[in-house]
Amino acid sequence: MADTILALAMRLIATCPEETKPALVQELEALGATGLVPGFRAVSFEASDESFYELHLKLRTASRILRVVKEVPAKNPPMLYSQVRRIPWCELFDAQHAFMVESLGADAEGGMTPKQVITQVREGIRDVFSRELGHAPPVDSEEPKVVVVAHLARGRCTLSFDTSGKSLHKRGYRESGHPAPLKETLAAAILLMAGYDGTQPFMDPMCGSGTLAIEAAMMAVRKAPRIHRKKGEFYFEWLKALDRQLWRATQDRVRAEKLEAPPAPIIASDIDASYVAMAQKSALKARVERYMTFATRRFQDCEPCAERGLLVTNLPYGDRIGSREGDVRQLYEEVGDTLKQKFSGWQAAILAASASPYKAIGLKPSRTIALMNGSIPCKLLLFELYSGSRRPTA
Repeated sequence: MADTILALAMRLIATCPEETKPALVQELEALGATGLVPGFRAVSFEASDESFYELHLKLRTASRILRVVKEVPAKNPPMLYSQVRRIPWCELFDAQHAFMVESLGADAEGGMTPKQVITQVREGIRDVFSRELGHAPPVDSEEPKVVVVAHLARGRCTLSFDTSGKSLHKRGYRESGHPAPLKETLAAAILLMAGYDGTQPFMDPMCGSGTLAIEAAMMAVRKAPRIHRKKGEFYFEWLKALDRQLWRATQDRVRAEKLEAPPAPIIASDIDASYVAMAQKSALKARVERYMTFATRRFQDCEPCAERGLLVTNLPYGDRIGSREGDVRQLYEEVGDTLKQKFSGWQAAILAASASPYKAIGLKPSRTIALMNGSIPCKLLLFELYSGSRRPTA
């Protein structure tokens, strides 16, 4: 029965912030996922066993991957408990592995609180193990090997395994110390939304801790962002469905896809030498430092490294440029002037806080995308920098 549950078409769910979902859909399609169904802050899809392993290594914009076990009716706590007890959990993971249950969603119809959902699912799973094996797996909310996710909606509960382990944005290269670093998954989504495919010359002239440029370098050399995760760090490695031989073969194949060098330059610079050093150290940990060029200089002093390319940056706001509105506005005006005067023929993608005077850049974006950088509402401004671009006269 367990084989029947998990071996039919493998149903998976990848989660992400709602505003970056188009980038996740683009990635999933490019990596061969099928049957895509976008939902709220998530995309459900189907994948083969090999693709399942590959996606855990390669997906750049997903926060998490869930492998669906079963969807069951759950109009009240006793019904949910009864349905959970019908699933052969002891055939899905080993009783020696500590587990935990997480509740997502809410259901006014069922009237169950997240705590009730967790209790019914957890005790139902433990009851199955006790009934079949005589003992139940330990519960551990700090360092579990198995995480069961229960998503309740409209009187039904989708039960899944979190197969990711720690959040997929954690690539393992970030240096601490920057006051406002971009999350790696957001940086990757920005690059995809800006049309970056790894073949164009790339510049980030306000690189900060370097996340955008590092993600660009990994894309340019086709390096899977989680290829260096240690054994056991993905939760799927603790499930009985793990095909160790296929998992090892997939890792070897993905490693072999990496290029020896990027097709075009990748340049990261910043006015603050300490941030440049931080970015360089993070790039070294990501094992892409040798593919990048670093420099300490002002945005206004940057020169394009090619006739055409992509400039992407996260405009600083606040302490780095002073607290006065005039200081911020002046910087944004100078950014616009630099783009207009020096980067004709390039494309630019600029992330700016919605509350900032981003219109002072003085160039009309071809597209504006609302994003959240943590709790900060932002706008991603996409520019086509044609020769002779002019400031709006209004």
